[in-house]
Amino acid sequence: MKKNWIYGDNVDTDVIIPARYLNTQNSNELALHCMEDIDKSFATSVKQGDLIIAGYNFGCGSSREHAPLAIKSCGVKAVIAKTFARIFYRNAINIGLVIIENDEIQNDVDSNDEILIDLSNGKIYNKTKNKEYSFNPYPDEIQRLIKAGGLVEYTKQKRNKDV
Repeated sequence: MKKNWIYGDNVDTDVIIPARYLNTQNSNELALHCMEDIDKSFATSVKQGDLIIAGYNFGCGSSREHAPLAIKSCGVKAVIAKTFARIFYRNAINIGLVIIENDEIQNDVDSNDEILIDLSNGKIYNKTKNKEYSFNPYPDEIQRLIKAGGLVEYTKQKRNKDV
């Protein structure tokens, strides 16, 4: 069963991936320490397809690219927050991590609620509570970038098509 990891406001990059682990770019190593300064159980319990749901200003702090990479490498399907720090937002898009701004869901979601996301139509469905939430969908080009796995893979695919 998928889980929703629910956090509050101002979850900064220092708790997403503590600075003591920034000596590696290895995504598997980063995943081992993801969120450990805010939630000791996260890295050992998170499963492929889980969601992070948070409040305002998720990803604030330093501009380290390691933070969204650590989250994605844990298998998190998406981060839904009321707002994101701008640099975290861009870094997440660049590595293909789905991030969604919605200011309602955090207030009435539980960790075991079944959540479905429709990126194309800008909808989040809480199947457990029979609720629907809206968000501004990504432009088609950004959706393709995310589907490709991030900016690097997207660029490779585009170059191969242009050749």
